Amino acid sequence: MKHIAILGSTGSIGKQTLNIVDQNKDELKVVALAAGSNINELEHQARKYRPSIVAVWDQEKAADLKQRLSDIEVDVYSGMDGLLAVATAEKAEMLVTAIVGMIGIRPTIAAIEAGKDIALANKETLVTAGHIIMPLAKKHNVRILPVDSEHSAIFQSLNGERGNKIDKIILTASGGPFRGKTYEELEKVTVEDALKHPNWSMGKKITIDSSTMVNKGLEVMEAKWLFDVSLGQIEVVVHPQSILHSAVQFMDGAIIGQMGTPDMRLPILYALFYPERRTLYAEELDLFSVGTMTFERPDMETFFGLSLAYDAADAGGNVPTIYNAANEKAVAMFLDGRISYVEIPEIIASSMMEVFYKENPTLEEILETEKATYEFIESRW
Repeated sequence: MKHIAILGSTGSIGKQTLNIVDQNKDELKVVALAAGSNINELEHQARKYRPSIVAVWDQEKAADLKQRLSDIEVDVYSGMDGLLAVATAEKAEMLVTAIVGMIGIRPTIAAIEAGKDIALANKETLVTAGHIIMPLAKKHNVRILPVDSEHSAIFQSLNGERGNKIDKIILTASGGPFRGKTYEELEKVTVEDALKHPNWSMGKKITIDSSTMVNKGLEVMEAKWLFDVSLGQIEVVVHPQSILHSAVQFMDGAIIGQMGTPDMRLPILYALFYPERRTLYAEELDLFSVGTMTFERPDMETFFGLSLAYDAADAGGNVPTIYNAANEKAVAMFLDGRISYVEIPEIIASSMMEVFYKENPTLEEILETEKATYEFIESRW
């Protein structure tokens, strides 16, 4: 029986993780859950999975939840203390970081220091603090197991190839709902348009990020840390069918990739049981139905949020944090109707030029950078 804790249990990845738990009841046990604000869903989860700890960000909602759950044995926490309690839950062997945003950094660090393996679905952790996280994981002999479909595919493609030289990583992208659109067409995009991803079922923020290709930019930066490669070794390829989830090209020219249906439960299942594979009770990939797979170069001029990611990673220091924080703020503003769709990458570019630079930021300086980026954007838009 493997004991797991989940940060972000009421979100898309969190709920799909719990679906995997349902399919493997004799081998997986949930011991701690954390959510942002959806206490109705969290109450349901607490009653179903009977964790010893639950946490919700808002203190008043935590008090409400504690009253609702007074008939069962469970400790209820709030705020960052709650996230840290879940991340370091005594019985947990693995933490699934399905929370969105830089808020996931502190609990991930705490979990690593407590010796928990990390099933990583929180891009921001490595994008902004990869220089802290990866050495720390090595120090504590903790495994970082990627849950993103693309990074899981790369991870799987590298199995059995230890010591063989990587020529490049091929990071696939669906191209999102606006593949092939011109900048002029993007100026007319509405929130409803941007939330219609052609292949994947994801939360609002990640769906918007996918449409702007900023999500792929974040994945480029994440891949650099996860697989210890240079930026020049990471190539983004648009693959509209989302069947080849990513691949690795080795020095002899051989390409090894991982294919499957666009189902996030596959990389979640792989991370939870690594190195063993388990049955995924879902529709299997039918190559006859797929028929044809196509590949294109990304339009990094129209979707320049992707090229900005390469610039941010190349600059290093706290610039990836500025990139990420500016995108988080801009996406929230777009979803609230405060800015247009095309202003998202423009805000990122302006922030990267204007917010202060720090070469080797500490965790505190990373969080200061996030705050400074938010303040800069609020002062201009």
